[in-house]
Amino acid sequence: MNMGGYETRKTEKDTAVLVALINKNQPEEKVIEYLDELAFLAETLGLNVVKTFTQRMDRPEIKTFVGKGKLEEIGAFVKVEEVNTVIFDDDLSPSQMRNLEKELQVKLYDRSLLILDIFLKRAQTAQAKTQVELARSNYLLPRLTNMWTHLERQRGGTGTRGGAGEKEIETDRRNIRNTIVVLKKKLEKIEKQNAVQRKSRTGVVRVALVGYTNVGKSTIMRMMTKADVLAENKLFATVDSTVRKVVIETVPFLLSDTVGFIRKLPTHLIESFKSTLDEVREADILLHVVDVSHPFFQDQIETVNKTLVDIDAADKPTLMVFNKIDQFKNDIDPEILEEMENPPLSLDQLKASYIGKGETEAVFISATKKENIAELRRAIFKKVEKKHMTIFPNYLKNEYY
Repeated sequence: MNMGGYETRKTEKDTAVLVALINKNQPEEKVIEYLDELAFLAETLGLNVVKTFTQRMDRPEIKTFVGKGKLEEIGAFVKVEEVNTVIFDDDLSPSQMRNLEKELQVKLYDRSLLILDIFLKRAQTAQAKTQVELARSNYLLPRLTNMWTHLERQRGGTGTRGGAGEKEIETDRRNIRNTIVVLKKKLEKIEKQNAVQRKSRTGVVRVALVGYTNVGKSTIMRMMTKADVLAENKLFATVDSTVRKVVIETVPFLLSDTVGFIRKLPTHLIESFKSTLDEVREADILLHVVDVSHPFFQDQIETVNKTLVDIDAADKPTLMVFNKIDQFKNDIDPEILEEMENPPLSLDQLKASYIGKGETEAVFISATKKENIAELRRAIFKKVEKKHMTIFPNYLKNEYY
């Protein structure tokens, strides 16, 4: 999928255009990758992307995010093509949201709201749904515009707070504040119940799958546990944490699949998902899954590592699991490779750079093709057994359970 300014025909889905700012020094391939990801997010929510708009600017225009000429271009296209959604690849300030909504007269998404709505659509458990609703309410409170309210209508009559003529948006703000209070209380109750459940797991080594979204964590989870775990080629296929017991060579541990990380993950979402991310924070071992076939997998590794730092989970024993080796491609012409200042590594070179170097441990697998799975299990076994010995000095492999 190449999103660099392309157009497609409309379908019966709601149509959308993408808008992104490009740093003047940003390489074109990175821009295309970012737009691809934004389009994938839009498609995950069920939107059909029909065009992208980009503008090279070091920082957003304070009032309308993009410049006046670009905004007019977007507005003209949206009107002529009857597009009903415009998606921005960065967060919009409340004032930018209001100005753009007034100018474009269509539904607006910025990156955070798009991700929040995807999470809301995919959440299954009461905890996840409550977490996402809380994050969304907190995010929308200062951004209420005509997208969610009929601002021009006045609430008349007597007996209402604020008196006759109170604007409906003021009522909506108050309703959202009340909703936030209710959701917080509900979430506190759920988190207390989950804390009790987690305490019951003490004495068992806990392993958590982490990684960028759509790298194959759920496929590995399903393969390791033989459980019916959803695994789709979609962003954020997993929102709720899933925990299963696994035994390798008589050594038991709990394996959890957690929500995938992504660049610019909304702060409100991280804050609201603290209890779900406790599966990562409280894990004894992390399996950091990487889609090695992705052209920017190194950037994805950095994003995940940064998020782990943000949630205070970066200092745990970690096994790097480079997945999708069956899709790895490095078929660049040798002559071009010689001319490149920083040529990409071959798979063998990549393995050599990780395996047996320093304290970093890594395995290279294909979960879908079942390649090197025995090696993965051995590596997990060694880490889990070592952790058992650390936690329980008198641990005997055949007598502990």
